Amino acid sequence: MGKRNIIVIGASAGGFDALRTIVKGLPPNLDASIFIVWHMASDVRGILPDVLNKLDSMFAVTANNHEPIKSAVIYVARPDHHLLIEEGIVRVTKGPKENRFRPAIDPLFRSAAYTYGNRVIGIILSGGLDDGTAGLWRIKESGGITVVQDPVDAQVSSMPESALNAVEIDYCLPASEIANLIVKLSSEDVPEQKILKDDKTKIEIDIAAEKISLSRNSTDFGVLSPYSCPECHGVLSKIVDGNLTRFRCHTGHAYSPDTLMAALTQKIEDSLYSAMRGMDESVFLMNHIGDHYAEVNQPKLAAVYFKKAKEAEQRVKALRETIFDHEQLSQGKLVEEAEKKS
Repeated sequence: MGKRNIIVIGASAGGFDALRTIVKGLPPNLDASIFIVWHMASDVRGILPDVLNKLDSMFAVTANNHEPIKSAVIYVARPDHHLLIEEGIVRVTKGPKENRFRPAIDPLFRSAAYTYGNRVIGIILSGGLDDGTAGLWRIKESGGITVVQDPVDAQVSSMPESALNAVEIDYCLPASEIANLIVKLSSEDVPEQKILKDDKTKIEIDIAAEKISLSRNSTDFGVLSPYSCPECHGVLSKIVDGNLTRFRCHTGHAYSPDTLMAALTQKIEDSLYSAMRGMDESVFLMNHIGDHYAEVNQPKLAAVYFKKAKEAEQRVKALRETIFDHEQLSQGKLVEEAEKKS
């Protein structure tokens, strides 16, 4: 028999307070190891361990590559690094971003499920979009326990709602009750099991761990899609897990449909601004050349340049209006719009 002593937690926007609430309620000597991915900008200093260590609870550290996993310790992902779990050790890597984040929640959850199976408790807290849903699905498929913060209790409900809609969740409760649940579940015996060791999950873990490249046929477990990667423009393969669909490019970037939609609509705005910049430059240049021809007494040629510049200005005006009307889309936003119409 074993214990459910591998606890993985994912949080994003609004998750800071939830993490503090949970850790504050844990005993310092909890016979379990906790691993946290909290989305953060790549250039920020990792403050979370310092904050958690002021709560007189479990000892928190910023994870170091290849350090041994110890009981009663919280391992926090480093900024701009994925946090993964291998047998008995922590991995800290610079693998490709997933869902536009590094650290991302899915790689941590996926590696925990692959390595420890039914000994894993996966917890999704407050956050936008849906990072963590695919990883939580893998935990459930591997016999682990799935927990989400009640969306009503979350500052940002998208991540918990995504998990609830896509994964069979064992517990949905406010952050204030999660610590007691962790204590209860981590004390329970779980039967030994043969852990699911599928090739697809192993390849995805190896991508995040910087272990493989395209030569290992990392695209073989998906079907080529018509979409290109917003980050590197590589072709995206569609991957299906149960009722979940997601995408990965040959360089390793990975997206849920919601994150891909958000990234593509952002890319559209960036492209429109780039086009407007180019058109503005053409207007400036045509007016400059027109001024030159006017100065050298070639009024007809100058008039043509001024006319073309004026026509281009009208196209720039139309493009600017298009940019202002452009929407940054996400599933949550579209669901909210649909609910307003019902």
